[in-house]
Amino acid sequence: MDDYITDSPNGLNWVKIGDAPAQGHYITKTAEKIRPEGLSKTREVHPGDLILSNSMSFGKPYIMGIDGCIHDGWLLIRDINSTFDLTFLCHLLGTPQMLDQYRSLAAGSTVNNLNKELVGNTVVTIPQIDEQRVLGQYLERLDNLITLHQRECYLSI
Repeated sequence: MDDYITDSPNGLNWVKIGDAPAQGHYITKTAEKIRPEGLSKTREVHPGDLILSNSMSFGKPYIMGIDGCIHDGWLLIRDINSTFDLTFLCHLLGTPQMLDQYRSLAAGSTVNNLNKELVGNTVVTIPQIDEQRVLGQYLERLDNLITLHQRECYLSI
């Protein structure tokens, strides 16, 4: 993919694990772009898509806030039927219970990598969509509060 890296303003956002925020769940910028000719080597993602890291930060979910392209270090979860509240799903997929399921299902391989079959074999219990929305909003507010306090502690050091 290095052959496709560009500084051109019409380049496509190239989403890498380093673009994922340390705090929060939204990917809103990328450090690199690729030329449109590189699109055939990647997968397009759009705002509202959920992506799951499948290697480096194994199993960490993020919500796309921008258009971009992902490589094989990510799995795309696109809720075309609007079955889930995106914020709720992002929090659910990042719970220790889900990470334990990923690790258990990936056991035996030399490197813990996720794939769509492995993620498809996980079991989740989901509430009704209206409850998901309430829970998702609550968890997002809680995350924001934690982030705020972490910043305050960092600034006071």
